[in-house]
Amino acid sequence: MAIETVWYNDLKKELPSAEGKVFVITGTTSGTGYVAARTAAEKGGEVLLLNRSSDRATKSLAKLKEEVPNGKFVPIECDLQSFESVRKAATEIKSNYTAVYCVCWNAGIMGAADEATVDGYDTQMQTNHHSHFLLTAELFPLLVKQGGDARIVSHSSSGRHMTPNQCLERKYFEKNGGNLGGSEMDVGKLSGAPFLRYFQSKLANAVFTKALHQKLQAKKSPILAICADPGLCATDLVNSVDGMAEMLEKYEDKKQTPEDGAMGILKGMMLPDVQSGVHYGPAGSKGPAVINEEKPHEVDPEGIKMLWETSEAATGVVFEI
Repeated sequence: MAIETVWYNDLKKELPSAEGKVFVITGTTSGTGYVAARTAAEKGGEVLLLNRSSDRATKSLAKLKEEVPNGKFVPIECDLQSFESVRKAATEIKSNYTAVYCVCWNAGIMGAADEATVDGYDTQMQTNHHSHFLLTAELFPLLVKQGGDARIVSHSSSGRHMTPNQCLERKYFEKNGGNLGGSEMDVGKLSGAPFLRYFQSKLANAVFTKALHQKLQAKKSPILAICADPGLCATDLVNSVDGMAEMLEKYEDKKQTPEDGAMGILKGMMLPDVQSGVHYGPAGSKGPAVINEEKPHEVDPEGIKMLWETSEAATGVVFEI
């Protein structure tokens, strides 16, 4: 039975014009990132599409142009498993734009093997967190130039609540790629080291938002830091893990479309009355994006401090607000 979009169209009507605004979005070839890019363009925004060079990226760009003929789409090559590639993408953006309204951390991987990136870090942590931290630090001056309610939107998941020790663990942030528990996992139970690494990276997204929000508030900056999650969403992220799509077939009634799953990031990206430092997502596995109650592991002072220190050490940047 096909899953139907329920709430997205109502939200889309609420979204204001994005004329004159530049949106930087990672991972736009499919799923929620594709929907976010399409929607921002439909509202008049200029959308920078940060993806690895691939046939998927080429085909998705063609599809976006077909669906939004007057849309402003700018493809920028960016491999989140390489800090050099991220810096190159940031340099390209800074050389062509004086201001950016929104940076959206959408790209992510799940259940990946225990392997190191070229920089030596876990593939999931570098893709889902470290490289986005670097990209945001590099582009932060452009957000400042934008002024007003420019924003950084991170896409987490319900996995942020599933890390066994209910806290961030330093070893996942340091140069231990390939030595973090192996690649064996039980998809049916969402258990095993690959899922532990994924859960840590998704908690990192949430903790980063809290950390950045606190720093922005301390400086009395109007820039917003927002987190979101898509609920249980039918996307290629799910399909990328062997056996995951089949396992989730019995939960068809709890899943939602990429359109409905994108509501959290779209609220964060575009609505004028959103709150900084909060998390938008469905109250359960699906539903409208609402403010989620924060959990202790998302606001733990030690976790916030450790995340910022290890992220700066990994990326080699001093992220000053």
